[in-house]
Amino acid sequence: MNQNTCLIAAICAIALVGCSTSGSRSSAVNPTIAPAVMFSTGPIYSACRKADRKQASRSQCGCVQAVANQSLDPSDQRRGAGFFTDPQKAQDVRTSERSIDERFWLRWKAYGDKAAQICA
Repeated sequence: MNQNTCLIAAICAIALVGCSTSGSRSSAVNPTIAPAVMFSTGPIYSACRKADRKQASRSQCGCVQAVANQSLDPSDQRRGAGFFTDPQKAQDVRTSERSIDERFWLRWKAYGDKAAQICA
């Protein structure tokens, strides 16, 4: 894989790798209350599960979909879901000089960063 494809694959995997469980989390207010689990289904969830990656558990894919619901409109979600199966699509968008692609890429990257934070 060339450097750009590796970068795209890494960005697409942010939601998966960054969302691995890292032990238990406690509530600052009441440590006996478990934190809310974010979970949803949709195009990101489906693409994540179909990607057949070790990190793509049901709960991780559900979490990144829940973050997508907060961060991306349905059109952006469908577009980004395609990156899981075809990283070249992401590469094409990232390197595009079209302003619509640049704006989408900024939203997609911000989504990936947020998913890594929330789903960790």
